Amino acid sequence: MQKGNLLKAKHNFLIYPFFQFYTKVIIKRKFHAVIIEKKDIDTSKPILLISNHVSWWDGFWAMYINLNILKKKFYFMMHEKQLLEYKFFNQTGGFSINNQYRHIIDSINYSSSILEDKNNLLVIYPQGEINSIYQSNFIFKRGIEKIINQKDITLLFSANLIDYFSNHKPSLFIYLEEYNGEFDLKDIEEAYNLFYMNSTQKQINRER
Repeated sequence: MQKGNLLKAKHNFLIYPFFQFYTKVIIKRKFHAVIIEKKDIDTSKPILLISNHVSWWDGFWAMYINLNILKKKFYFMMHEKQLLEYKFFNQTGGFSINNQYRHIIDSINYSSSILEDKNNLLVIYPQGEINSIYQSNFIFKRGIEKIINQKDITLLFSANLIDYFSNHKPSLFIYLEEYNGEFDLKDIEEAYNLFYMNSTQKQINRER
């Protein structure tokens, strides 16, 4: 694959099921508990999941959500440099994006095509880079509104938070909320920031 061209997602018949299995095993092994807080989610449509981007774990957490709640065919956008370095992820639903204009357009169009199938889940991190888990203000890069493009989809917010409390291993707390506003970049960004603030406040107030 020539660098610079869009690297489309694949779902290898061996590697993709292994990734699903490995996700369950490694999360059970590394975390004391996983708690998912959610309201009703419409899973009858294609789903676009947007989340905070904080670590190497993000893709595994998204897959965990998919396996336990959403149950869709898994796709995710990943920077081309990382995808070429970890080609394993291309076989598990990962496709590329880089900073070249043509590549961005191709990635957006490809993302939009994924959301034409009700059986698909697309995961993106609209801040575009890994940030500290303590960051509380998110600025989204342009493109989400073009990916959605007036499609009939479920737009789902996710906030992934970590706490140890009195345990040796960390616990993972996943907050999920369906977005029901206008599909405009600023509206989505503002709504996600409010959702994230509310999620962290719930976490602060959580009983130990």
